Amino acid sequence: MMKLRKYQQQAIDAVYDYLRNNDGNPCIVLPTAAGKSHVLAQICADAVTLWNGRVLVLTHVKELIEQNAEKISYYLDNKLTGIYSAGLNSRDTDKPVIVAGIQSVYKRACELGHFELIIIDESHLLNPDSETMYQQFLTDMKAVNPDVRVIGLTATPFRLKGGMICSEENILNEVCFEIGVKELISQGYLCPLKSKAGKRKADTSGLHIRGGEFIASEVEQLMDDNMLVDSACREIIEQTIDRNSVLIFAASVKHATHIQKTLKNKTGLDIGLVTGETSAIDRAEILARFKGESIQKDFFSEPEGPLKYLVNVNVLTTGFDAPNIDCVVLLRPTNSPGLYVQMLGRGFRLHESKDDCLILDFGGNIIRHGPVDALQIKNRSSGSGSAPAKECPDCQALIHAGYSKCPECDYEFPASQKNSHDSSAASAGVLSGQYEDTQYDVKDIAYHFHMKRNATADTKPTMRVQYQIGWKHWQSEWICFEHSGYARTKAENWWKARSDMPVPDTINEAIDLANAGVLAPTSQITIRTTAGDKYDKIVDCVLGDKHEVIENCQERETDMMSEYNWPEDGIPF
Repeated sequence: MMKLRKYQQQAIDAVYDYLRNNDGNPCIVLPTAAGKSHVLAQICADAVTLWNGRVLVLTHVKELIEQNAEKISYYLDNKLTGIYSAGLNSRDTDKPVIVAGIQSVYKRACELGHFELIIIDESHLLNPDSETMYQQFLTDMKAVNPDVRVIGLTATPFRLKGGMICSEENILNEVCFEIGVKELISQGYLCPLKSKAGKRKADTSGLHIRGGEFIASEVEQLMDDNMLVDSACREIIEQTIDRNSVLIFAASVKHATHIQKTLKNKTGLDIGLVTGETSAIDRAEILARFKGESIQKDFFSEPEGPLKYLVNVNVLTTGFDAPNIDCVVLLRPTNSPGLYVQMLGRGFRLHESKDDCLILDFGGNIIRHGPVDALQIKNRSSGSGSAPAKECPDCQALIHAGYSKCPECDYEFPASQKNSHDSSAASAGVLSGQYEDTQYDVKDIAYHFHMKRNATADTKPTMRVQYQIGWKHWQSEWICFEHSGYARTKAENWWKARSDMPVPDTINEAIDLANAGVLAPTSQITIRTTAGDKYDKIVDCVLGDKHEVIENCQERETDMMSEYNWPEDGIPF
């Protein structure tokens, strides 16, 4: 029997505590690659050996059925474990533990008999609709045993199409244990993720939502653009020179085929492709090659070596275990936080060949959903709508679309304003706290008096400094000369770094002096984008010499004397 990790045992203890003290059905949330199958297997072993009970493990994918049955055999005699799955040609019904596919058993509750526990793996696939296979099966199973309890296991406690899976009226009622991605990375149990920026942008603001997800036909039309595919493939090749196993998520079969062809033309390599139309035999061979094996189909053919690139369409999100994946490419947008996490989860597993996993996001997903370890999930309606991220037109902060007022500058968005977001390979951190610093040349600087909207009588104004770093691209910072404490000290330091003149006491005085040219010129700024933060920050700058300010002021003084025709002694009276 394998020794459980501390958090795995804590998850099991939390389940037992919940079952003893509550009437509902609990859910365990463990990130992908955190070892949910070990937790599941230990619960099965305890139920059989300690309490002489029976357990039914339900899932939806053939690979998961096999994986779970194999893992349970490590903890329990394999003679006590059976499989009920049409796809695996097995219909065991009398074992203490049965691992089954929901598609095979949802009409056969009475045939399977009495169970004390039902464990639903990948329970984010549960649907609240009373007509689903899970709902129908559980209704029938309660007729066999009214006291049967259900346990859910998932990496994402929200459904793929939005909404939390646990609630009072759902099959699962409460999360009893959860541990985060970043915590397991810091403990050395998961592989660190990092993300890099892309070069070409695709505007996904026009996509509409149906059933919680972007409409597939619109996504395909947007992402299957020749120039976008060509640019993205070039970037994928550039960014993965030192990567070994690159998993690419495409928007559709047509899009995936386009990507496969383009990558093959540019690299000369054999590019793997798996879709829902791929046969079971071909799929097994492709996945084996992607995991580093060489395949020889028959005696006369040449061996086919490992695959570096594998393109897929919605088939390698759950039940696919390839620890060697060191790059995940999201070449598609998704409005589903569950799918977003599932796709990223393919890179979490540890492997001797990698130190981290690179995420290339061409669908604006990191910006849309936030860091994978700090998602803000809300129940979502099934109606149409635009993708939930937008840019403040006043201060250029990139914020979540749920805000009616910009948290940076208090700009109030019109109710009808459409959202827009970046669908290039995003530079936003995929883990909260990760940051990326980018240097920009400053083309122009503007100084403005700024007062927060709906300010009270005691609210102090600030000087907003705007740096132009691109076409219609400005980055702002706020200098608080009229504040006290730390804010004033920070303003004083800002001013002293740029001028030898006394620090102004008011915003109007600061703006007048700045416009008069008393501040050293700023040629470059460094902007930090931190995952989980609502806006970017200026963290460094390159300033000119202060003597340039003195020369500028002397020239300005000479011009003023000439303009007003003052006497030679310089005294205008």
